[in-house]
Amino acid sequence: MSILLIAEHDNQTLNPGTLNALTAAQQIGGDITVLVAGSGCAAVADDAAKAAGVSNVLLADNPVYDKALAENLAALVVEQAAGFSHILAPAGTTGKDLMPRVAALLDVGQISEITAVESADTFKRPIYAGNAIATVQSLDEVKVITVRASAFDAAATEGSSAIVNAITTACDAGTSAFVSEEMAKSDRPDLASARVIISGGRGMGTGENFALLDSVADKLGAAIGASRAAVDAGFVSNDLQVGQTGKIVAPELYIAVGISGAIQHLAGMKESKVIVAINKDEEAPIFQIADYGLVADLFQALPELAEKL
Repeated sequence: MSILLIAEHDNQTLNPGTLNALTAAQQIGGDITVLVAGSGCAAVADDAAKAAGVSNVLLADNPVYDKALAENLAALVVEQAAGFSHILAPAGTTGKDLMPRVAALLDVGQISEITAVESADTFKRPIYAGNAIATVQSLDEVKVITVRASAFDAAATEGSSAIVNAITTACDAGTSAFVSEEMAKSDRPDLASARVIISGGRGMGTGENFALLDSVADKLGAAIGASRAAVDAGFVSNDLQVGQTGKIVAPELYIAVGISGAIQHLAGMKESKVIVAINKDEEAPIFQIADYGLVADLFQALPELAEKL
């Protein structure tokens, strides 16, 4: 077997989710080739070449791949697909945009957001917002798969010395163009990879009250998240949303403040190692999955927690 892993990156550094997807590739077994496509991204290819389990790295360094437009990347992946039994990518923003196109161009099915590898052709993935786990077998000649990063440990960043091979062809579909982007900047850890997350829900009342989370987050070195209800109410921007339609996270500690525990939110955080819930409603569903629950007014509990920390 031979596996092609699509690296997710920002042209400077490898996205941590790629290392989680690499672990899934290792569990499938076989030679692993990492495809790094971008512009000015040679450093990313060098990092990928060192990651444990990598046999080969393909570097497509060209301006047409600068912003990871799915139309261009899909054409590149299909061009390189010959000889590979599996094509994997992290189930991040890029992977979710890219891989359905790859599957369609190869005329095969896609297996989305696998959380476990049973064998080379059989995988587990959540359905019904994580309330059930489906075991899916693919008989396609090429398996096109996205990997839920939170379900796999990250592979070691050292351990290999793979050769980097340059790809000189440029696949420009000509059907889309990059216009602009607005980057959310924060001194806090990235939500998707943070070890500790404290999230607020509708119970926070207003966006200004989210400042109450800051003192706790500062002392714990935590990222700040939010439920969909809080985002929909305009309390915070949607890049903080945790849940089925937001970011899927699995930190060592997840603190849910003023979050009732709707199924869509639980689907995005219930794999956290330790879950702490603070809510004044003792019947809130969040307490059913919490390791520690505090029935209290968050406006009193948060300042006290910050003081104790």
